[in-house]
Amino acid sequence: MKKQKQQVISRFFAPKSKTQQKPSSSDYPPSSSSSLPTSQSQPPTPPPKISATVAFSPSKRLRTSQLISSSPQSNSKAPKLLHFSDDDSQQYLFSHKPSKKPKFSPHTHNPIPPLPDPVIHKKFLEKLLEPSQEWLEPSRNRQNLNQPKYTPLEEQVVELKAKYPDVLLMVEVGYKYRFFGEDAENAARVLGIYAHMDHNFLTASIPTFRLNVHVRRLVSAGYKVGVVKQTETAAIKAHGANKAGPFCRGLSALYTKATLEAGEDLGGEEEGCSSVNNYLVCVVEQEVENGQGANESRVDVKLGIIGVEISTGDVVFGEFEDDFMRSSLESIILNLSPAELILANPLSKQTEKLLLAYAGPASNVRVEHGSRDCFADGGALAEVMSLFEEMAENKLVNSCNGEDGEVRVEDSECPAIKGIMALPNLAVQALGLTIRHLKQFGLERILCMEASFRPLCTKIEMTLSANALQQLEILKNNADGSECGTLLQCMNHTLTIFGSRLLRHWVSHPLCDNSMINARLDAVSEIVESMDSIKASSNLESDGGSSGILVIKPEIHQILSSVLTFLSRSPDIQRGITRVFHRTATASEFIAVIRAILLAGKQLEKLHVQEEDDCVTMQTKTICSPLLRKLIESASSSSLMSTAEKLLCGLNEEAADQKDIHNLFVVDNGQFSEVANARTKVELAKEKLDSLIRTYRKQLKEHNLAFMSVSGVTHLIELPLNVKVPSNWVKVNSTKKTIRYHPPEVLAALDQLSLANEELTLISQTAWDSYLKDFGRHYAEFQAAVQALAALDCLHSLSILARNENYVHPTFVSDSDPMQIQIIAGRHPVMETVLLDNFVPNDTNLHAKGECCQVITGPNMGGKSCYIRQVALIAIMAQVGSFVPALSAKLHVIDCIYTRMGASDSIQQGRSTFLEELSEASHILHNCTTRSLVIIDELGRGTSTHDGVAMAYATLHYLLANKRCMVLFVTHYPEIVDIKDEFPGSVSAYHVSYLTSQKDEQLDTDSNLNMDDMIQDNITYLYKLVPGISERSFGFKVAQLAELPLSCIRRAILMATRLEAAVCNREKLRLANTCFSDKGSSPSQEVEGEKDEKAVEMFHKSLDLCKQFFRYFNSAISGETDVAERFKNLKLAKNLAVELINRC
Repeated sequence: MKKQKQQVISRFFAPKSKTQQKPSSSDYPPSSSSSLPTSQSQPPTPPPKISATVAFSPSKRLRTSQLISSSPQSNSKAPKLLHFSDDDSQQYLFSHKPSKKPKFSPHTHNPIPPLPDPVIHKKFLEKLLEPSQEWLEPSRNRQNLNQPKYTPLEEQVVELKAKYPDVLLMVEVGYKYRFFGEDAENAARVLGIYAHMDHNFLTASIPTFRLNVHVRRLVSAGYKVGVVKQTETAAIKAHGANKAGPFCRGLSALYTKATLEAGEDLGGEEEGCSSVNNYLVCVVEQEVENGQGANESRVDVKLGIIGVEISTGDVVFGEFEDDFMRSSLESIILNLSPAELILANPLSKQTEKLLLAYAGPASNVRVEHGSRDCFADGGALAEVMSLFEEMAENKLVNSCNGEDGEVRVEDSECPAIKGIMALPNLAVQALGLTIRHLKQFGLERILCMEASFRPLCTKIEMTLSANALQQLEILKNNADGSECGTLLQCMNHTLTIFGSRLLRHWVSHPLCDNSMINARLDAVSEIVESMDSIKASSNLESDGGSSGILVIKPEIHQILSSVLTFLSRSPDIQRGITRVFHRTATASEFIAVIRAILLAGKQLEKLHVQEEDDCVTMQTKTICSPLLRKLIESASSSSLMSTAEKLLCGLNEEAADQKDIHNLFVVDNGQFSEVANARTKVELAKEKLDSLIRTYRKQLKEHNLAFMSVSGVTHLIELPLNVKVPSNWVKVNSTKKTIRYHPPEVLAALDQLSLANEELTLISQTAWDSYLKDFGRHYAEFQAAVQALAALDCLHSLSILARNENYVHPTFVSDSDPMQIQIIAGRHPVMETVLLDNFVPNDTNLHAKGECCQVITGPNMGGKSCYIRQVALIAIMAQVGSFVPALSAKLHVIDCIYTRMGASDSIQQGRSTFLEELSEASHILHNCTTRSLVIIDELGRGTSTHDGVAMAYATLHYLLANKRCMVLFVTHYPEIVDIKDEFPGSVSAYHVSYLTSQKDEQLDTDSNLNMDDMIQDNITYLYKLVPGISERSFGFKVAQLAELPLSCIRRAILMATRLEAAVCNREKLRLANTCFSDKGSSPSQEVEGEKDEKAVEMFHKSLDLCKQFFRYFNSAISGETDVAERFKNLKLAKNLAVELINRC
């Protein structure tokens, strides 16, 4: 722990006594100047310097005071501290005379004199040491106190805080940003800075150049941070009506986790922040009455969702019905991973519980509640339409312009308006709440761009459930929630940040359209072939080459690689153009983003895609893939290039880098006339100011006189001390030999120059805002180009993955063909990177008209879960458009993948382990189709054995009888395998093979296997899937790996042996009951009731006869002996069978 701060209070802070005590000779030592002679006089003893160390820990002081009060005897022995004072000083001396129990300081625990004025001392302690809550927030609890006297700055803070009560305000004061009251206390705790009392507020501060860092830290902690800046400069203030008052201040920027990257001065500058999506998600709910849902037994509520990624312009919407467990909502939340949630009241307890569980304390997800009562009777649609009207007035909804140029939002033919009108009711309400929320940030205009909207669920994309995302570890691992060890990390070889974001969407939303999947696969194949041609061409060059060999030009890979490498070193252009659209981008950022898009387009123009569009045959074209051609053409269109060049030609790049807004615009081409006029005024003011020096040279007869600047003060006239100047000259500063003046004419000219510069600043800023506003008309075109570049980066990433990992091109059958999954030597894509060459591949063969279900058993840690995950991940990778880790793969398009794996509970939501299992199973049974892949791992282990076996068997039976989907079912219950008798040909039993030093027969209860031999039994996992059932699970070997005590393992083995023996005896008795059922009595009754040993003996003889029968019968049909011996064994078996029949 850190040492607590302490403060030393000198003795001079001790309060003076009101009554002066008369000194006596016994109190003071004899003085040498005394008139009374004495032979034992000594030199005066200086008074001791008394100091007190004050700790800031209230708990420590409380504990010490308790200890002192509990030991009065020790306190009574303390010497008495006497207090004396005179006009010049105060002295504290110790007296050895017995006295009463002294008083102790509550802070230092030292004896102190009685305080003559406790009120002053209390105020001192409250203000300096521990400010009370009243000091932290003066606006509270002031009913019984006098109104404090605020400074002008504090009055501004009080007004701003009343206007923005839920915002942590950072107020610009000079070269610092200051926090006040509770904001200072919170900022000091999060940022680790010092807070202290200043007048009426607790305050803390940070330097202005560290604004970026500290705002991000506060926002990451979950606060809504507002930056308050001065709205006037010193020059404007000096000529305005507010000369004597403080600088005017106002809220200039507001930041939260979802709006930070789009905010002014802060977006996209910190590493580790830009690669993650920060969605703002609004949830609206409506109860579903009985009979309204599509499935009355399942539908509980109807939900509407709007998700906005403000920094990239992505907007998702949807309205759907959900069950009591809110499975669909959970899946959407995990897919989007929102940074902020807006909960539209009222919400059901189940929905609110799930959302608040996601936004737990560890997540730092910010939650706001909003009311949708104002959106009744079409209020939400009116809110949305009002925003479109504002956009139309600004001429940003181009598609709604009439022939005369007038904007008519009411036109129903406007695509943007038609898209909004087609939204579901609850989605419109969520959109209205989101617009109202974003208006306080000034970022609501992004919701009017039609190209940005996309539905949450479509028929061409697979929506993976929350269980599939978590249990297959697609986006985050289950260990620490990071991307390490996930499918996304394995597939992510993108070079740009925006490409990485798009690949994340691809991986979490695989395609379900056969033609689109094959289009991606063809594009990846062409890039891979281009990579291979590079190797071929390099080999030919090294061998000297041959004129008779034709080598494909590796233009595609080379140009793509160079473009993406260049973009990786550039800013995040996707967020950059969106910040330009929000008008929060700086001039240097604007130039960097537009220039990056322009240079990338010019590089892609070298592929001559547009020029080759008229070619008849695809073989003559440089690029054959239609998807690649479309993406390259979109990223390098001629209209985009001309627009980018036009935008750049009007700006001065050097001035933008220096943040010189005065010289930012190029006015030579006739544009920006107002800026040119303002620059002319500034130049005239400068010329007038410079011309004054000639007048002063003549006046003072100094031909070498010139203006000078010192410490930022310009246009000073420096003269020797003996030079006389007019009396109206203002002395600014001086040295030993010179004095520096400002003549009144210079002051007036400087004043005019300052006003001209302020006017130029305002006009230039207005022109810059108008420049960014005009970019809004081209935003959709630039956004499409960036999306194309992101898709090219994803395809390039998949090509690198296929080449580096030696993956193969999967083959997809037609949609009319039966459902099938045929994989030869498939490998787990993530585990293969960990185990390298040690990974054991496995085959998979599932077919709708044949074996569609595999029941998999095997020992613990044998690789069962890895195998079923491997099949699911290969299917996902193939439908993303990637090559797959296998020797070959022939697949049918899967509409969805459902998983039920592992065991976990959710205490916050009131779900037990078994309820979680059955809820996941219920979701599968209600939603899977014949084109689905279902993987279930150990269903039914959260309850008793009999209940678990029954539920697992019933679930698998339902899937086979009613759904006929592809199923991989892992279990430790051998009884489940009996289901193959009900579905012959559709179900097969498999197990992961292993080798052991002991035979399975030795585990029979009749054997005398030593327990230590069982513990020392070695097992080797082969990880190969083979037909058959595994009779053992080797749970005791896992107990040894877990390092359970040896005695505990032995006890477990003993109990297992007893349980197996009991089960075996029950089976024997059941068989005996069947054999003696005709005689009206059973061996169990004989054994348990009458203890008839004869019946038991007959039973064992019958078992021996059975064993002999099977031994002779197997020998007769085995073919290992000659014909005579086989006939003899068959005859003996026949006799034994007759004897057994007679016994029964």
